[in-house]
Amino acid sequence: MSDKVMTADEVAAGLRSGMTVGIGGWGSRRKPMALVKAVLRSGVTDLTVVSFGGPDVGLLAAAGRIRRLVTAFVTLDSIPLEPHFRAARQHGGLELTELDEAMMMWGLTAAAHRLPFLPVRAGLGSDVMRVNPWLRTVVSPYGDGEELLAVPALRLDAALVHLNRADARGNGQYLGPDPYFDDLFCEAADAAYVSCERVVDTADLLKAAGPQSLLVKRQFVTGVVEAPHGAHFTSCVPDYDRDEAFQREYARAAADPGTWAAFAERLVSGAGRERP
Repeated sequence: MSDKVMTADEVAAGLRSGMTVGIGGWGSRRKPMALVKAVLRSGVTDLTVVSFGGPDVGLLAAAGRIRRLVTAFVTLDSIPLEPHFRAARQHGGLELTELDEAMMMWGLTAAAHRLPFLPVRAGLGSDVMRVNPWLRTVVSPYGDGEELLAVPALRLDAALVHLNRADARGNGQYLGPDPYFDDLFCEAADAAYVSCERVVDTADLLKAAGPQSLLVKRQFVTGVVEAPHGAHFTSCVPDYDRDEAFQREYARAAADPGTWAAFAERLVSGAGRERP
C-alpha cells in the first residue's frame, strides 16, 4: 500500500479552476485551514464550494475564488455570521445554493453511493423549495404514494478535510466529540485530501482510540498532509480549542479593506497561522 504523504501546496497544485470542491468541518470547527491557505496561494479560482461553511468560505470569498457556494450556513460559531460571506452576499459576489443541513448530508450520501439523488422528507414545506425552484419531488412507487423531495447528489471533484490523526496510507481518525461529515465529503469526491495534526503509524491509530474513531478509510483518500495546527484558528478538539482572540482579530480586520489586505497576507503566507 502506497505512502500518500504530500504537502499542502502539492494538494493545491492538483486542483484546477472551475472544480467543485467540498470542504469538511463545521462552522469554525476542524476546518482544513492549512489546505485552504494553500489553495489561496495557488491560482485556482472559479470554484463551486460545498461546505458547512466557516472561515474557509470567508477566506475564499474574500479572495474572489468562489463562483458558486452550496451550503446550509456560513458561521464562525461564536460570531454568528461570517463577515466575508455576508459582504459577498450583499454585493452579489457569488452564486448561492442554500440547502438545509439534512439535505446537504443526503446530497453527499447520494454522491458517495454514486446515486443521482436520494428521496427525503427534509425541506418539504419550507422556504428551501421556494428559493430553489429547480428542486424536484418524486412519488413513492409503493402503496403509500408519499411525495418526497429528490435531493440531488453533491458530487465533488475534490474534498479537503482535517482530522486529528492519520497514517501515511490515508486512514484518518477524529478524536473530538463529533465526526461532522468528513467521511461523506471524502467518499463523494473523485480525489480526497486529508490534513491532520500528526501522521502516525497505523498501529498507533488504535492505541489512541477505538476503531469507531477511524472515520476516513484509505481507499477514499488521495493524499495525506501532516499539518500541526492545520485547523487554526478553528478548533480541533482535543488537540486545541478555537482561538477566539485570533478569530475576533480576523473579524475586525474583515471590516476594513486596508487592514484586511495586510492581515490576509500574513495569514495566508503562514506568518500569522499558528498559535499553540
